[in-house]
Amino acid sequence: MSSHLNIYFAVAFSLENMHTFSNERRKKMKREKYQTFINKRIMEMPPGSVFVTSDFADIAPSSAINMSLSRLEASGSIRRILRGIYDKPRFSKLLNEPVAPDPSKVAYAIARKNRWSIIPMGDTALNILRLSTQVPAVWQYVSDGPYKEYSYDNVHILFRRTSNKEATGYSYITGLVIQGLRALGREHVSETVIKSLRERLSPEEKKVLLNEAQGTTAWIFDYIKEICKEHEV
Repeated sequence: MSSHLNIYFAVAFSLENMHTFSNERRKKMKREKYQTFINKRIMEMPPGSVFVTSDFADIAPSSAINMSLSRLEASGSIRRILRGIYDKPRFSKLLNEPVAPDPSKVAYAIARKNRWSIIPMGDTALNILRLSTQVPAVWQYVSDGPYKEYSYDNVHILFRRTSNKEATGYSYITGLVIQGLRALGREHVSETVIKSLRERLSPEEKKVLLNEAQGTTAWIFDYIKEICKEHEV
C-alpha cells in the first residue's frame, strides 16, 4: 500500500514540477516577445527621441515594460532621464560623445506621461521662435496640470498652471506666438520682431493664428494682425 502511495506522490510531484516548468517557460517566452517588440519600436525611432513607459502600453504590461527598458538602459542603448522617461541617444561625431537630451522633447514627454497640455512661455517661447539666441536658464511652460519643477543634469524645467484656455484653447503655434509676444511685453515688440514672425510663419499658420487669437489680450491681437495682415480679408 505504501509503495503505491509513494508512486502516486512521485507522479503528482513530477506533474506539478512539469506544470511549474511549463508556466515558467511560457512566462519567459512572453518576456522575450515583449522585449523584441519594444526593441523594434525603439530601433525605429530617430536618434534623440524621448519616450515614456506608457508609449509601450499597447505592447506589454507595465512591469514587463519597466523590465525591458531597464535592460536596454543597462546595455547603453537608451538613457534614463527621469523616472519613467528615457531617450535614444544621438551621437555627435564632432564631440565624439552622446548629445544631451533636448529639453523641449523632455518637457513634452513629461506632459505626455501626465496627460497635460502645455505651451512654451517666457524665454523658452522666445528661443523656440528664434526671437532670442539665449538658451533659457529654466525651460518654462504654461500647463493645465499642477505647478511642477523637474531637474536633470543641469537642466531645469518648470510647468506653471494657468487658465485652461492658455494651455488647451489654442493650437501650438497660436499659443507659442501669444506667449512669445507676452514675454517681450507691449513696449518691446519691434518691427524686426513682427517681420521675423511674419517670415517664419506659413500662410496657413497665419490664417489659423489670426482666427484663434481673436479672444486674447487686445494689444497682443493688434500685433498679431500686423504679423498676419497680408492675409486679412
